[in-house]
Amino acid sequence: MSANQPAVRQDVTDYMHGLGQAAREAGRHLAATESGPRNAALSAIARRLRADETALREANEADLAAGREQGLDAALLDRLALTEARIEAMATGLEQIAALPDPVGAVSHLDPMPSGIRVGRMRVPLGVVGIIYESRPNVTADAAGLCLKSGNACILRGGSESLRSNRAIAACIAEGLAEAGLPETAVQVVETTDRAAVGALITMDEHVDVLVPRGGKGLIERIMQDATVPMIKHLDGVCHCFVDAGADADMAERIVVNAKTQRYGTCNTLETLLLDAAIAPSLLPRLKSAFDAHGVELRGCERSRALVDGLTPAEPADWDAEYLAPILAVRVVDGIDAAMAHIERHSSGHTEAIVTRDHARAQRFLREVDSSSVMVNASTRFADGFEYGLGAEIGISTDKLHARGPVGLEGLTTQKYIVLGEGHIRE
Repeated sequence: MSANQPAVRQDVTDYMHGLGQAAREAGRHLAATESGPRNAALSAIARRLRADETALREANEADLAAGREQGLDAALLDRLALTEARIEAMATGLEQIAALPDPVGAVSHLDPMPSGIRVGRMRVPLGVVGIIYESRPNVTADAAGLCLKSGNACILRGGSESLRSNRAIAACIAEGLAEAGLPETAVQVVETTDRAAVGALITMDEHVDVLVPRGGKGLIERIMQDATVPMIKHLDGVCHCFVDAGADADMAERIVVNAKTQRYGTCNTLETLLLDAAIAPSLLPRLKSAFDAHGVELRGCERSRALVDGLTPAEPADWDAEYLAPILAVRVVDGIDAAMAHIERHSSGHTEAIVTRDHARAQRFLREVDSSSVMVNASTRFADGFEYGLGAEIGISTDKLHARGPVGLEGLTTQKYIVLGEGHIRE
């Protein structure tokens, strides 16, 4: 933020290391801060976001106009847009984060050992978090809020297409931090659009403890290849919904249509629909009519095209596609085993759902499908930190170590062992 914005062009690596040094110092300050000032900062930032809505919208409109001139597609423009509702959601998310229990300093399993010492675990901040993201300016507020609440400093590198919006949000964050008496360098937005800044950030092991990349597959693949700092990430969101033979047709239609059409450009949007062969003849025509009304193209397997006219023939690549667009792949399968086999082969490990009235099959799906979120009779669009009660999320992790699924406060902390003795020595 302002303390580290270069007045003139300087070497990008030096600039980024300056941000890192300042973040490390601010992180130590935050780790020693009680909940009160951190919560006060979150509340103050929320107030500033609401008060500065006009300025935020104006900055965002400038970004949108530039994006249209550059030919950004509809999905990216949707992610970039800051509507009144999204600004309010940012503020509400910060207030929800402030109201959550503080994970920092929580002690668990303080158990006596045969030697007489007591051994437990204390939850502590990760330290400095680097977040790299594209388009969505709301990530600036969400990430800052989660990092502050969990006692972490953060360096935020948004995309060049959202620079004006991110600067406007950053100004609100700076005012909130100052009002709460916390260092502005606790949250720093990278001011340069030079891509070398990303290369520096992802290799600053001495300053940054963990990276959270949020963006397109190309961005995350590049960071996976070049980063030396550990990451919390997911590569893409190829989400599935399996409609079981005995599913309630009305429920299935509501869930499937919502999972695909509620919003197209998100990683938890439905991309592949699997229909049990027993229900497909009656349900697929209904779904075709519903999706036609929304302008969704259905790309179907041979069996699905035999049931309904007007489906585009699915190519092999469609089963692995994250469309982020009004396109849905449809496949007819012979029961839950075939559905789970398809998911195992083609899933990105993000979110899968089953619609069923059979308890045993629901339990099998929950146990055997290996994704970060697995749902029964619910839209995949619920795979979100806000909906999971986290207040907001810093990202989705499809990794299996440290954090998995929507990453909120606990995912931004780690644990250390603590040992309490009364003069004990080891014999």
